[in-house]
Amino acid sequence: MLTSVDRLLFVRKVPIFQELRDDFLMRLAASMEELSFPAKQSIFRQGEEGRSLYVLVSGRVRVHIGDRELARLEQGTCFGEMSVFDAEPRSASVTTLEPCDCLMLNQQQLYDAIEETPDIAINIIRLLSRRTRELNQKINLLSQRNISAAKR
Repeated sequence: MLTSVDRLLFVRKVPIFQELRDDFLMRLAASMEELSFPAKQSIFRQGEEGRSLYVLVSGRVRVHIGDRELARLEQGTCFGEMSVFDAEPRSASVTTLEPCDCLMLNQQQLYDAIEETPDIAINIIRLLSRRTRELNQKINLLSQRNISAAKR
């Protein structure tokens, strides 16, 4: 379990919460639920309803669709944010690679935070944009490899 001070210090380092006031971060961090997961456990599965985002406090997770790995995430990384905003089922699964601790922020807490401090929304948009670019690069690279292999 993280102390209040440890939560504040940790949350302050998370990219989507950077540049936000300490008094606001203290309230936000205090409202987040702390969860622990053993190694090789699903945190959520593709297709499930999602109403929360997670911040990885410790450990590593893999984001995947079936057996295809999309990303590996480490401490300080957020995941699950898409379903919080669009109310669509989870687009991928997230499974722990080792024991993990997470902070969870539910949809209403996030909406309240955005209402009070709209910069969080801008930071999440930046995160989503960066991830979209990274996936586009991976798709492009795979496509180029497939074209090269087909030419041989």
